[in-house]
Amino acid sequence: MIGVARREVLEESDTMENPRGILRPGAVGELFSLDRPLPPPDLSGVIDHHWIVRWDLRGRPSHRSEVITHPAVHVVFEPTGAFVYGVRRRRDTRIIAGAGWAVGTKFLPGGFTGLAGRPLADLTDSVLPLGDVFGPAGLALEAAAAQQDDPAAKLALLNDHLRSRCLTAEPDVTLVREVVAAMRTATPGTTVDDLAAAHHVSTRTLQRLFRRHVGVGPKWVLQRYRLHEALEQLEDRAGADWTRLALDLGYFDHAHFIRDFRAVTGRTPATYEREARSVRRQADAIPEAG
Repeated sequence: MIGVARREVLEESDTMENPRGILRPGAVGELFSLDRPLPPPDLSGVIDHHWIVRWDLRGRPSHRSEVITHPAVHVVFEPTGAFVYGVRRRRDTRIIAGAGWAVGTKFLPGGFTGLAGRPLADLTDSVLPLGDVFGPAGLALEAAAAQQDDPAAKLALLNDHLRSRCLTAEPDVTLVREVVAAMRTATPGTTVDDLAAAHHVSTRTLQRLFRRHVGVGPKWVLQRYRLHEALEQLEDRAGADWTRLALDLGYFDHAHFIRDFRAVTGRTPATYEREARSVRRQADAIPEAG
C-alpha cells in the first residue's frame, strides 16, 4: 500500500529537535522524516520556511499523526495535487501508512495576503485547489510541479512563481509580525489588550489586522501558543503537577487548563503523557535500516 494518508497539513515546528505543535513528537525522525529548507534570501520576507515530509512504513503498523497547527497559511504539493491550506483551528490528523510524501511552504504572517487577494480570514479552515487561489498560473504551477520527482524542484518552481508576482508587503504587516513574535514569548497572564497597548494600537485595530494578515484573531493566536507551550512541557516533564503547570501557563487553576487542553487535543494531559511515552517506545523498537 503506497501513500495512504488523509490530505491534511503535517505541521512542523520551530526546530527539528523541538517539533512544537506535533502531538507525540517522538515519531519525528523515526516514523517519518521532516526536513525544513530555508527560503532563498529574496523570499525571506514572505516565506517562513519550506518543509518536506516523507514516510515509509511498509510492513509496519500505521501511525496516527496529529498536529496542533500554527497560525499560518501553507501551499502544499501532494500526490493528489496542489492546495492552499488556510489556518486550521482544529487539530489535524494524518493516518500514515505505506510510503508517501508531502511538500509544502509555510508563509509568514502577512506573507500570503497579497497572493490571496482577500483577508486571510476568508481562507481559515479551508483547503482550496491551488488554481482557485492563483488562477491559471496556479494550474500551470501545479502541472509543472507534478512532473518533478525531486521535492527541491517542486519548491524551486514555487519560488519562481512567487518572484513573478512582485510581492510587496502592506505597511501593517511589520506590526502584525512584531505582535506575533511577542506572543511566542509572552509571560503568563498576558492579554491581547496588553499586547495592543505595548504596540500603541487599539485592541480593535489589532483584531482587524490579524483577521486580514493572519486569518484568526489575536486571542486565538495567544491561546494557541500557550497550548504549544503546554505540549512541550508535557514532553519534558514526567508525572507533571497539573496545578503547577497550569499556573506556569497563566491559568487560574488546573481545571481550566485541562478543559482547554482536552478541547483542542481530544484527550486529557494525563492521557497525552501516556500516549507520548507509548510512541517513544514504538519508535525505539523500529530496527535501524541496513
